[in-house]
Amino acid sequence: MTKTVLISGGGIAGPALAYWLRRHGFTPTIVEIAPAPRPGGQTIDIRGISKVVVERMGLMPAIKEAQLHERGLEYVRANGRRAAAMPVELLDGAGAVAEIEILRGDLASILQQATTGVAYLYGDSISALDQDAQGVLVTFTSGLQRRFDLVVGADGVHSKTRRLAFGPEEQFVQHLGGYTSYFTVETPEPLDHWMRIHSARGGRWVGLRPDHDPRYAKALLSFRAPLLSYDRRDVEAQKALLTERFTGLGWHTDHILAGMRAANDFYFDTISRVVVPEWSRGRVVLVGDAGYCGSPLAGHGTALSLVGAYVLAGELAAAEGDHVRAFPSYQKIMQAYVEQRMELPPGGIKMAMPMTSLGIRLRDTSTRLMTSRPFAGLLAKLAVGQPDKIELKDYSVKRGDPVGVAAEEAE
Repeated sequence: MTKTVLISGGGIAGPALAYWLRRHGFTPTIVEIAPAPRPGGQTIDIRGISKVVVERMGLMPAIKEAQLHERGLEYVRANGRRAAAMPVELLDGAGAVAEIEILRGDLASILQQATTGVAYLYGDSISALDQDAQGVLVTFTSGLQRRFDLVVGADGVHSKTRRLAFGPEEQFVQHLGGYTSYFTVETPEPLDHWMRIHSARGGRWVGLRPDHDPRYAKALLSFRAPLLSYDRRDVEAQKALLTERFTGLGWHTDHILAGMRAANDFYFDTISRVVVPEWSRGRVVLVGDAGYCGSPLAGHGTALSLVGAYVLAGELAAAEGDHVRAFPSYQKIMQAYVEQRMELPPGGIKMAMPMTSLGIRLRDTSTRLMTSRPFAGLLAKLAVGQPDKIELKDYSVKRGDPVGVAAEEAE
């Protein structure tokens, strides 16, 4: 029976999968290219059926203790005055700001603490995969070689595992016409628990989101552009690109750019979606953004990762480690839910980030109209009236694994 599983990626999907695999009696190992756990990061959310998964993990109390209490999304003008707003309660947590918002680093830390019995290999990554009938010989960039029964790519949009086992990135990653960046800055004004966005001509977004410490905020800079040629490892060049694009936009833009230069948690990437027709190749399988990602515009990325990890581990347990049965079953169960939650909002990036002043005014006007009293109830029904297209099985421990049995008895 399959026992050893290498998971590439120590963010959200990887540790969540390791938690469930260990509970079902497998021996997971996580390899993470970063030298240590990454603190901070952007704000992410837990919504829909993924709340059931974290409740089954027993992690909801820790998540609620670490969550950020945001009141909603505000669009603001260059002078700081509100142009439109979408409060959380208006859409019952189904809008741009969810009921449970948490920093990515905080959720990753909670998952890491829940996987204390799992081996983490930091500062390393997979450089080669050689599959045979008995397993996978994995070569790491450090030069180490080890055999595993299965390998899982949980290493995000630019998955190295996917490239090695499935093919080049351009076959699966679709650029949606934009770029985004996140980092921490000193708060230029009290945010009062609101996420605030200033839109400027040229399809540019300047945003601030609350942090736990009111002295700081999570800044975001996003802009529309075709595919650009840049070095993903050259952070200073990326910061220079953003400085050139955003200088002089008004509101708190210059303050944010100044804070960006000193930020040690800077992140920059394309706004892209990932579509992989088949999520497995032999003994290698994908979970989370590596296999299915609707982009930040679609949201639900964290939910898809948590639910995907739960289903993948459960199907492997139900098949007693037989990946030939488990991998297709995992995709079959997840497919409709993934397609549903990868859908972009109406208008996509063009609606979210208009290119002209007129487009910005039309978006703000339509937001005010849809959130006004005559339409708010209808909008709320449309937002919450689409339940997740998946039914979670109850994958109980069946093989008498002492770790899993103890966990279930504790529940």
